Amino acid sequence: MSTKKSDLVIVYHRQPYEEVEENGVIVRRENKSPNGIVPTLKSFFGHVDQGSWIAWKEAEDPARPDFERVVEISDNYGDYRVARLPLSADQVRSFYHVTSKEALWPVLHAFRERYNYDPVDWPTFREVNFAFAQAAAQEASDDATVWVHDYNLWLVPQYLRQMKPNVKIGFFHHTPFPGPDLFNVLPWRKEIIGSLLKCDVVGFHIPRFAQNFAAVCESLYDIESVERSRLELDDIRLRPALSELKTPDALVYEGRRVRIVATPVGIDVNFVEECINAAQTADLEKRIETELTGKRLLLSVSRTDYTKGGAELLYAYERLLERRPELHGEIRLMFVSVAANNGMAVYEQVQQELETIAGRINARFAKFDWQPVQLLSNPIPFKQLAAFYRKADICWITPLADGLNLVAKEFVAARTDGDGVLVLSEFAGVATELPHAVLCNPFSNGSMDHTIDQALDMEENERRERMIAMRNVTSGHTIANWAEDLRAAIA
Repeated sequence: MSTKKSDLVIVYHRQPYEEVEENGVIVRRENKSPNGIVPTLKSFFGHVDQGSWIAWKEAEDPARPDFERVVEISDNYGDYRVARLPLSADQVRSFYHVTSKEALWPVLHAFRERYNYDPVDWPTFREVNFAFAQAAAQEASDDATVWVHDYNLWLVPQYLRQMKPNVKIGFFHHTPFPGPDLFNVLPWRKEIIGSLLKCDVVGFHIPRFAQNFAAVCESLYDIESVERSRLELDDIRLRPALSELKTPDALVYEGRRVRIVATPVGIDVNFVEECINAAQTADLEKRIETELTGKRLLLSVSRTDYTKGGAELLYAYERLLERRPELHGEIRLMFVSVAANNGMAVYEQVQQELETIAGRINARFAKFDWQPVQLLSNPIPFKQLAAFYRKADICWITPLADGLNLVAKEFVAARTDGDGVLVLSEFAGVATELPHAVLCNPFSNGSMDHTIDQALDMEENERRERMIAMRNVTSGHTIANWAEDLRAAIA
């Protein structure tokens, strides 16, 4: 195994592959998600001589894990090392399921009422973050670049800066970032922000989250200055709720300049188009069309999470069937809600609520030859999902809060036919990129009702004009552009 220190270290909680057992042997496979950040982050390794990836792997006894701590990987992205941090089941539960998901996640998404401080074991959160930083320091050369990803690793920069004072540290948030009124609910707020101020670059999807970060910093520390630039003004009618007129570019604290970058994750448009051109996708499209027998398809795809607004969407669909009986037997909702965290009571409650509402809708309105809503809880392979994107008349994505939302971009990229309508929540970060979607406010029944009616009744020429505008955005800022933005920010 190479002992050379790495020029680039990526710190992320997930391993950069999927491990499966075949005939008693562990086999590593590429991640199935085509537009997750894992393949993109691995592409960074093509720009350096030696790279490393830090992730966790559960172990019964972390002191004596039953797996190699460091493995050499050679794949389409190059040769790199993966350092697996052994964590006990108790550490994973405390650090990830309790602190990250029960305390940090609800505050980040502005669900203050779901914030649960009592069970948090902050010393364990610190301990795990310290271990990630230590693993990164062991891999990194003295002047390496280290990219840390997402909120559950907030404390890594402060520890890493102590261990490796000359490395460049970048941190990217994949979630929303709230302003001081919400963020400062966290009792560890100063420690978290103090750690992020040790970075060279702090990244977010959109300017609103970057603005909120700068405001939180100014509320907690004596920030010397904040550099801001004005954004291009669009038609005011196309400015969704998360739009900003300015964005912070950097702030100065204790003489150090911390760069702030707002760049949304894109998707691999070429991969999406390869999928929709595949023979099996075309065959599935034909089967879907035959099964629909002229019915119009509404499609919604998300994780099972209270932030995703699944119940609100189903209630809106129920109201649609109540007020427009002429649509009975003429439309169908395919609602895909996939559990992201098994065994967590809060998500099980969300799933039960979705099943209850969907069951009631079908009981109220179903006919012998028509089921109004189909609720799916298992993930759909992307090539199959691409066929549904192609055949859906409407893609209905209405989260209450979302850092970005790649489903919306996947739908747009799949529509090479130039048709289809995207109904999108104003509170998804991607709405700032796709203002030509039919934007709705998921907190308003009136808005939800009006926008689904608008989508169903839209003339073809308007559908196509909106789709052209959205496709230009999606193809103009791909996941490769996002990666280049990050590399340029820390160069």
